[in-house]
Amino acid sequence: MHLLENHADVLPVDADAATLVGRVLDPEVNGPCVVVVRDRRVHDITDDFPTMSDLLESADPAAQVAAAEGTRSWDLDDVLRNSLDERGTGVRLLAPVDLSVLKAAGVTFANSLMERLIEERAGGDKHAATSFRAELEQLVGADLTTVRPGSADADALKAELSAKGLWSQYLEVGLGPDPEVFTKAPVLSAVGCGQDIGVASVSTWNNPEPEVAILVTSTGQVVGATLGNDVNLRDVEGRSALLLPKAKDNNASAAVGPFIRLFDDAFSLDDVRAAEVRLEVLGEDDGFVLDGASSMPLISRDPEELARYTVGDSHQYPDGILLYLGTLFAPTADRDGADMGFTHHPRDIVRISSPQLGTLVNRVTSSEAAPPWEFGIRDLIRSLSERGLAATVGVR
Repeated sequence: MHLLENHADVLPVDADAATLVGRVLDPEVNGPCVVVVRDRRVHDITDDFPTMSDLLESADPAAQVAAAEGTRSWDLDDVLRNSLDERGTGVRLLAPVDLSVLKAAGVTFANSLMERLIEERAGGDKHAATSFRAELEQLVGADLTTVRPGSADADALKAELSAKGLWSQYLEVGLGPDPEVFTKAPVLSAVGCGQDIGVASVSTWNNPEPEVAILVTSTGQVVGATLGNDVNLRDVEGRSALLLPKAKDNNASAAVGPFIRLFDDAFSLDDVRAAEVRLEVLGEDDGFVLDGASSMPLISRDPEELARYTVGDSHQYPDGILLYLGTLFAPTADRDGADMGFTHHPRDIVRISSPQLGTLVNRVTSSEAAPPWEFGIRDLIRSLSERGLAATVGVR
């Protein structure tokens, strides 16, 4: 089964008007290159911006990219075809971030709050989730989408639910003044479009999390957006919220891409706020099809609010961050039998798409079987040094 029938579907519908930047692996230099998409070609601008963080931290990244002439270039169709072909060789897409810290916001939608409560009450047992879902919907009663976190109404609802025996740490981050923001994965560990995503083999109840992710500079400015898959092990987190690192941070469990779309006259934070994100899961072994959506207008905390909370006086990120904004969609459709819910099978194809951001597509494997993460910060420094570029990192 092909990751995409048409590799051009990776691109936004208005790609010709978009400022798209990313990273590719070039076998010729045996290392990553920062690139811009222009005139149906992928242009290497690594001489101007040795790292993606150098570009994102520059004054007006979109204008800087427009002025960068680039050196070498590759046919865009060839790069996309290489990236989506399991046996493809040559220049191919990587995750479009490098030194940015990979952060994620959780419980930012009412539906995700409900699902976290269900996981917790079920103790990570997917068989019990259906009955607890019906029980919680009856007990909660309120339309959580109308309640602003941190407000007086939210405090009153928290008190009411606690009185009903529904106290949970998820209520605090879902309704309280402080959002849940955690480190999703180490720097440089994200996989890109076309690469395998990993689900730890210990899990029997897991799901993709289709999300918009924003790029935030060291000064807290949001300069662009991309798509992300914040892969989650529901059974592990359901056993205890303190197991969140195990549920979230495993080999190949953070996917990002295909490109970063920089803010310019044609795309802004308001477009992020209005984005509709589609999730498709296609089962190669059983023909299973899952098709759902996540609507950014329903987010409970504004993206700019989440960026300000994460980057500020109490915590700095000199190389910027990528921030997953959370998802509305938690798949509950039974796949392997009644009341079994959804969980991944090996070689599932996961497509996350949004018209102005394109399509992030990956194939599922186990974290243990995915290619091991071996290219770290020292390797990036070595690669840039061999190309005579290390001395220019951070110059702009």
